Amino acid sequence: MPCNLTQNMTIDCKDSIGGTKEVLFIEFDNVTAITEASGVVTTITVATGKQFRRYVLPKETGFWTETPNSNTQNGTLFYQQELTVVINKMQANTRNELMLLAQNRLLAIALDLNGKYWLLGRERALDLSGGDGGSGTATGDRNGYTRAFTGMERQMAPEVQSSIIAGLLTPAA
Repeated sequence: MPCNLTQNMTIDCKDSIGGTKEVLFIEFDNVTAITEASGVVTTITVATGKQFRRYVLPKETGFWTETPNSNTQNGTLFYQQELTVVINKMQANTRNELMLLAQNRLLAIALDLNGKYWLLGRERALDLSGGDGGSGTATGDRNGYTRAFTGMERQMAPEVQSSIIAGLLTPAA
């Protein structure tokens, strides 16, 4: 039985831009519930005392992608999500935080430059999959780190209602 299509698609107006402004991270196991309807997350419940942490990215450095992977013979479909984060300036506290990110399974919310939030790693988490760091060579080179986080999800990333973001950045009672 086919999955029924529900709408027509037309070319929309040119009012969208690319890029990721910031990313919110939390340890995957510290999220206790997610409420989603029609591709929009309306509630995220976190464990007592836990909160999302905000990472503001330098202009035109961070991004995320979502690649569909389908196997007709096996009847499978999944989406590979990859989030790339850039942090400028090498220093001990940044190093230590990046090590903690690497050691955890993560849930991330990415804010794009259109003001929309997107939930990555919703069911199976994101894990560190690569990156680099260094001092740079020339005076104008980056001194800092790049990290890539990858996940494989059953569905595409849902949008997150912007009205719940502030509450996610304070420790849950």
